[in-house]
Amino acid sequence: MFHRLLTAGVAAATLAGVPAGTAGAAAHRPASTHHAAPTSGAAVSAARYIHVCAAPVRGAAACDALLRTDVRGGAGGGGKGHGGGGTANPAGYHPADLQAAYKLASAASSDGSGATVAVVDAYDDPYAESDLATYRSTFGLPACTTKNRCFTKVDQSGGTRYPARSGSWSQEISLDLDMVSAICPKCNILLVEAASPTFANLGAAEDTAVRLGAVAVSNSYGGSDAPDSIYGSPYDHTGVAITASAGDGGYGVEYPASSDYVTAVGGTSLTQDSSSARGWSETAWSGTGSGCSAYNSQPSWQASLGTGCSKRAVADVSADADPYTGVSVYDSFRYQGYSGWLEFGGTSVASPIIASVYALAGNTKSADGANLPYGNAKALYDVLSGSNGTCGTVLCTAGTGWDGPTGLGTPDGTGAF
Repeated sequence: MFHRLLTAGVAAATLAGVPAGTAGAAAHRPASTHHAAPTSGAAVSAARYIHVCAAPVRGAAACDALLRTDVRGGAGGGGKGHGGGGTANPAGYHPADLQAAYKLASAASSDGSGATVAVVDAYDDPYAESDLATYRSTFGLPACTTKNRCFTKVDQSGGTRYPARSGSWSQEISLDLDMVSAICPKCNILLVEAASPTFANLGAAEDTAVRLGAVAVSNSYGGSDAPDSIYGSPYDHTGVAITASAGDGGYGVEYPASSDYVTAVGGTSLTQDSSSARGWSETAWSGTGSGCSAYNSQPSWQASLGTGCSKRAVADVSADADPYTGVSVYDSFRYQGYSGWLEFGGTSVASPIIASVYALAGNTKSADGANLPYGNAKALYDVLSGSNGTCGTVLCTAGTGWDGPTGLGTPDGTGAF
């Protein structure tokens, strides 16, 4: 079940720019350098990743996708692709890996039909549908196209006047679409493209996603912590599960994850572990966001937890996000020298995973912020170790019960949702 090739093929390496004024055109945050954990006894080697999107300006957000720059996946890697049964073996976790790790294989094969998961992103990915088709066909997932009414792409108003193209946000879009496909292959997918990553435009896209019938909406982006009184209205949709990535900068919070109206999704490092009954193990990922909002009130479902915050605490739940335990993604928009099969991490991975689990569970009519997992915390894998900072409290150190980096834990089937 474990397919993580540290070298597999070579993706195309032609740099493609994006229009002036898009997030992708701005100066990028510097690449982060770490050492990767050994794989199958291999020696530790230097590994790198980059933040796909530029740092956000005031009143705007940046995507939370992290791209591995030392790993490029491709066809003919020598292994058998999960689900597809062919020879393609892209680097990173495949759908069957994620379904196995989170005990979702049975639900993924039987549930989700008729449910729509929306992803809200900025700018246009002109290749979204064709790239989605490549991902799904590679892993033997059913076709999800405009023609069969499984896939829909709209602008922030619900029309087809798509915004300017962006190479950086196209990578985020491909990541989001592929993760929904991996977790809920029978779900319909709605892509709503905001005109820009301002909270005004992203908020308009959020409202459109709900208006068009999404039962769950994933938001893999964030900006500075902010009050719901200014930006919260588009995320306030009782009866719809709204998820938001907790961020990739370590201890500290971002918005909309710090909103009372969303499920804030933290990140873990997910590894195969033959010594455990589960077959997998998780620790808190060092890069995930967590902490206390300076603005938003403590939701009722956190009141008895002892979070250490007088206001809203982040995160609520979590899923894989470490770029060194990353996921396979297909994106053909050549940007910064990368296209084709790529490996991604960041809490951008975790948010659409959790949104899709909500859709599989089929209980979103009862969703109000993150109330559902707080009422069913025993149906989660509790993450007991790892940290994302040196705050010295549960806010940055994983342990029994709720903690900041991983929240209540990660999916153990759909029971918590």
